[in-house]
Amino acid sequence: MTNSTKTLLSEARDLPPEERVKLVEQIIETLDASDPSLDAVWSKEAEYRLAAYHRGDIAAVPLSEVLAKYPKA
Repeated sequence: MTNSTKTLLSEARDLPPEERVKLVEQIIETLDASDPSLDAVWSKEAEYRLAAYHRGDIAAVPLSEVLAKYPKA
């Protein structure tokens, strides 16, 4: 953690709870912002995979099979 981040954290701890909640919400919103260039890459990949599925190059896997690979929380 950088010194500026530590300073921000220290200052945030001094805020009233309502202000801290607002701050956290705004920070989270910045993480959820879309990146058009990344969205374009994922769109192209999705189109490629769908075309491969339609050509028969790849097969679909049932959701139950995918979920079975992961332990339940």
